[in-house]
Amino acid sequence: MTHLVLSDGTIYTGKSLGAETESVGEVVFNTGMTGYQEILTDPSYAGQTVVFTYPLIGNYGVNLDDFESLSVKPTGIVVREACTQPSNWRSRKTLDQYLKETGTPGIEGIDTRALTKKIRSGGVTMGLISRSPETALQKLKEAGAYGDINFVDKVTTPESYAWGFGGREEFNLDREGFQGTVAILDCGVKHNIMRRFAALGIKSLVFPADTTSDEILAANPDGIMLSPGPGDPALLSPVVEEVKKLIGQRPMFGICLGNQLLCRAVGGDTFKLKFGHRGSNHPVKNLRTGTVTITSQNHGYAVHPDSLNGTGAEVTELNINDGTVEGIALTSEDAESIQYHPEAAPGPWDSRPHFVRFAEKICG
Repeated sequence: MTHLVLSDGTIYTGKSLGAETESVGEVVFNTGMTGYQEILTDPSYAGQTVVFTYPLIGNYGVNLDDFESLSVKPTGIVVREACTQPSNWRSRKTLDQYLKETGTPGIEGIDTRALTKKIRSGGVTMGLISRSPETALQKLKEAGAYGDINFVDKVTTPESYAWGFGGREEFNLDREGFQGTVAILDCGVKHNIMRRFAALGIKSLVFPADTTSDEILAANPDGIMLSPGPGDPALLSPVVEEVKKLIGQRPMFGICLGNQLLCRAVGGDTFKLKFGHRGSNHPVKNLRTGTVTITSQNHGYAVHPDSLNGTGAEVTELNINDGTVEGIALTSEDAESIQYHPEAAPGPWDSRPHFVRFAEKICG
């Protein structure tokens, strides 16, 4: 038997899934029906244990194409039932096999609906997946709080690289065949962001999160993108200082954590949500057009709307469910950002036009 022990002492008992090792993480839930492979390799889940609310996970297996980074990022996963006989022409292994190969622990067979309702009412909490729960609370205490750790430092690329038509490659500034280049500040970038740029003829130049503004501008990119990523943006003051220096230097676009970084760079403030936005069906209203977009989201922090008063930032989009900031624009500096994921891996394609509009800016 395997156990999930929460920091308040609650214990859920189920079967072992994946690697039989212990893991500590902030327990969060994702409401998506599909996309578990992308979720497992999404850097924004670093330091977190992901509860899948959909009851059957792994039914189409694990393929070779849909990875969003080079490794598994969550500390563990929780499912109601893990499929042992996946059916899909791209499938190469089961979810259990993949978790074992990557050393990722999980637990299945618990009441994920009850666990999700507990998180919704009490908020996210730290948890431990273990076969021996006797010392769990002490281990959770020693692990500390999720919000105290700079996870961007753990997931950012150690060295710069490029992404072209053939995928990831060694860093180079060769523009042959490309309409433009975009410098991406990697705070936890997903591969599908670079895939979308490549599909539009734009080469990505990916830089570590601690890269200075001077180093980025030295590459003479046509545009700058602030990537998604994990953790509390309040811990990223050095990154914010460099973002301040980049505003207005090139057209700028931020996604998720990138939205929070841009908002903090102009004087805004952020706060931790009770249980975050994680799933593929979050409605967002565009305040300029009045239209509503169904979006893919994955974040535990949001921007205080009132903190943007007097900063010059226009709030352009709001979350219909809770009214949180989903987008801003700095028109005079040609910078904008959104809180959701237009690369949508997984998720709907409704917001993909953001890439097209940004491409038109930097290639015009």
